[in-house]
Amino acid sequence: MNVKEAIEKRRAYRSLDAIKVSNDLIIDLANTAKIAPSCANKQPWRYIFINKKEKLNQLFTTLSEGNKWVEKASMIIAVFSKPEFDCIIKERRYYLFDIGMSTAFIILRATELGLVAHPIAGFNEEKAKSILNIPNDMRLITLVIIGRHSDQLNPVLSESMKLGEKQRPPRIPIEEFIFLNEYGNNTF
Repeated sequence: MNVKEAIEKRRAYRSLDAIKVSNDLIIDLANTAKIAPSCANKQPWRYIFINKKEKLNQLFTTLSEGNKWVEKASMIIAVFSKPEFDCIIKERRYYLFDIGMSTAFIILRATELGLVAHPIAGFNEEKAKSILNIPNDMRLITLVIIGRHSDQLNPVLSESMKLGEKQRPPRIPIEEFIFLNEYGNNTF
């Protein structure tokens, strides 16, 4: 599978089947993340790969109501950092951008391996940080849910989530987010 195929195949599925999480899988995903570009090569990303059932069960208590589907996850990757780990140039703080690129590499590699890697924001950050022993001065940016896409719809999904399992949610037209030479010029 080439990069374009992985990008096109990637989906944020919520119906998951269990997978065997090996150390080889964790190392594979970590090695993919570590080669992402970053400002001045500072590599601000920090990841915790959670695959022990007891720890996963603790993390599940931090989820928002709409994310109960996560309880089928085989692994969760906690993505965290702080601004000082990356370039700060005047008001620009690069760490979120650089961590986003590194995390996208993980997501695309997982897709290439036939897995679902679905980042979520619906969790209690402080409670999750406490469970994972993440220092207070760090931001827990996202949790990436790992599993294999299931053909069986997860019964906890809302109707709109069930529809999203069957077809890719609509994307905005490129004319709404791509401009040529200056903002507002979307004539190609």
